[in-house]
Amino acid sequence: MKKLRFLLIFTTSLLAAQDHLSGFNMLSATYKISPDWMAYAEGQTRARKDFTHIDYYEVKGGIGYNYIKNHQLFAGLGRYGTYESKKISQEEFRLWLQYTFTQRFGRLKLDHRARAEHRFFYASQTGDHTEANRYRYRLSATLPLNKSKVEGETFFVNAFEELFFGSREPNFKRNRTFAGFGYQFNNSLSATTGYMFQREFAEKGNENYHFMYFSLNFTFDSSDDERSIPMVD
Repeated sequence: MKKLRFLLIFTTSLLAAQDHLSGFNMLSATYKISPDWMAYAEGQTRARKDFTHIDYYEVKGGIGYNYIKNHQLFAGLGRYGTYESKKISQEEFRLWLQYTFTQRFGRLKLDHRARAEHRFFYASQTGDHTEANRYRYRLSATLPLNKSKVEGETFFVNAFEELFFGSREPNFKRNRTFAGFGYQFNNSLSATTGYMFQREFAEKGNENYHFMYFSLNFTFDSSDDERSIPMVD
């Protein structure tokens, strides 16, 4: 637990100079059904406007299939809620398909992830129903620091860039940039913390968010330690 407190204190002090700090928290669980199949569940809370007040949540999950080495297909669904002035303003149901390709260069691991989403929105205050498609690409890099691979008692660093596109203007919807580090306690538990910059693009004007990110990831019956590393989603 001392290592976990160190991660939190270091990240908090690093971000204290930001003009506006937001919060991004994640709890996830991976269950290895077989060498080829896995199930995944995740919960998120975010404090976008005020670090002390949660105004967004996600609950989602899905099934992944490793059809050949380093290639995975995944199908997922989830429910999402956004609050304004402490009242629910938008509810969303989402379906998605994704493909992940992993590369290794010595100790460095790169993950390429492409995702296609179909989103169903309900505006709680007006009663309007809308739909939209979105497409995402993320390149993530993970490097263990004190061991040759990520396993029990390993510190690691992680960074990524993710781009979001839509079928409606503006077609470039969002970008996320993350840099952080974490600790793999054992084969079943890891923690990650860091800083994430997010820019939202809109016709009415862009919005910038500075997130302090923290996640806990539990893995059950996993035979691949590196897959247990939680990644910003």
